[in-house]
Amino acid sequence: MPRARSEAGFTLIELLVALAIFGIAVLALLNLAGENTRAGQQLEDRIVAEVVLDNRAIEAVTSATPPALGRTAGAEQAAGRTWLWTRGVSRTADPKILRVDILVTTPRSRRPAAAATVFRALP
Repeated sequence: MPRARSEAGFTLIELLVALAIFGIAVLALLNLAGENTRAGQQLEDRIVAEVVLDNRAIEAVTSATPPALGRTAGAEQAAGRTWLWTRGVSRTADPKILRVDILVTTPRSRRPAAAATVFRALP
């Protein structure tokens, strides 16, 4: 018994629509993978910047002599890259305590990757 024309299978239009939907789904998945890669890189940058920040903060708090008042800048190598740091030291209302503000950036971005404020007691 011969089949009716509507039961013979998919039409060309139906196949093109299915391929278009499949193509859009693949593009969405590729975009998601790219976003995950970018987010992972940003997270890595932030973690390494926090390590550099911790190094500078520990140095400011534990060094034998307190840091000098004013701004100081420098660079540090971490994770195979150069990180720029800026340290600002100022007095507080208590004359026996210094405020130390630290910012860490990458050379390619002037936006801070990490920032913190620590306080140092004077001897």
